Amino acid sequence: MPRMNSWMNVRVSGSRWKRNNNSIRKKTFKKSKVSEQANTYKSGTTDRIRCQIISTNPEVLLTLGKEELQKVKKDLEMVLSTVQSRNKKLKEDLEREQQWHDEQEKILDALKEIEKNMENEVVSHSKKRALQKLKDEILKVKAYKEELLNALGVFLEEHFPLPEEDGRAKKKKKKKSEEPDAQLITLHEILEILINKLLRTPHEPYVTINDSFWPPYIELLLRWGIALRHPEDPDRIRLEAFHQ
Repeated sequence: MPRMNSWMNVRVSGSRWKRNNNSIRKKTFKKSKVSEQANTYKSGTTDRIRCQIISTNPEVLLTLGKEELQKVKKDLEMVLSTVQSRNKKLKEDLEREQQWHDEQEKILDALKEIEKNMENEVVSHSKKRALQKLKDEILKVKAYKEELLNALGVFLEEHFPLPEEDGRAKKKKKKKSEEPDAQLITLHEILEILINKLLRTPHEPYVTINDSFWPPYIELLLRWGIALRHPEDPDRIRLEAFHQ
């Protein structure tokens, strides 16, 4: 029983302490709130008083305006300095870029000039090589032509000789008062004359037949289609244009 009573007394005293503590907290909270309101009222009252003092004192207004203007001036000067420094840097960057661009333009012009010179050299070299090739081909054709003419001359001299015996017999039968016959030319020489005439003057390829042309050779050339008579003058012949 004594223990029970002591425990009950402790419990009652604890609850009383809690109630007292809560009431103290509430009173403290109310005091802090009242003090905050008082401070707010004081600050607002002070601001209103200041505004009234400022609004009623022109000198103070002028001083404050000057201070504000000085602050604005300093801020603007800082902004101006920053902008100027940035502009200076941008200008330097622009100058470097422009210099780089000019250098690239010069390099490009130099490369174009080199390319043009190389193209001209290539064209000139190709022209020279083509001209040299053409010259070589012309020399080959001329050499082949000489070979053909030599072979033709050998063939004609062997199979179509001059009529020496017939010419001698005719000369013996002629009288001394008569003029001697013209010297006959070979079939090879007749063909050379016709070929040269055709190549040198293709617009006028006809050759006049004279006494040095042996008539059987002329008939032979006409019969085999190697030569053609002039349509209006039978004493003129030309070589057939086999190359056309």
